[in-house]
Amino acid sequence: LSHAAPAAGQVFLKGCAAFPHLADSSHEEEDRKVRRREKNRVAAQRSRKKQTQKADKLHEEYESLEQENTSLKREIGKLTDEMKHLSEVLKDHEKICPLLHCSMNFVTVPRPDALTSCLPR
Repeated sequence: LSHAAPAAGQVFLKGCAAFPHLADSSHEEEDRKVRRREKNRVAAQRSRKKQTQKADKLHEEYESLEQENTSLKREIGKLTDEMKHLSEVLKDHEKICPLLHCSMNFVTVPRPDALTSCLPR
């Protein structure tokens, strides 16, 4: 038997006694392919797990921001109501405040007795 490549139409058998060195190299190549596939499979699992964790973290952050947004909207509503109430109180007070009707309203420091008359009793 010669060490030449098989002729057209002939089948090359791995592990053939005529080519023992080729059988060893093809076995090593097959082992490398198996190791490479396994390594790739593990890397793909790690990548998918990392993507899932990232998506989970973004979802948690989204939920937290939604809760904060709802809370802030509630606070805006309360502050708006308070502002309306205080505006009404101020408007009512301006009608009766002696300081606003004083002929000397250009004075920067009002008299203490004028101030006390504006305060609620």
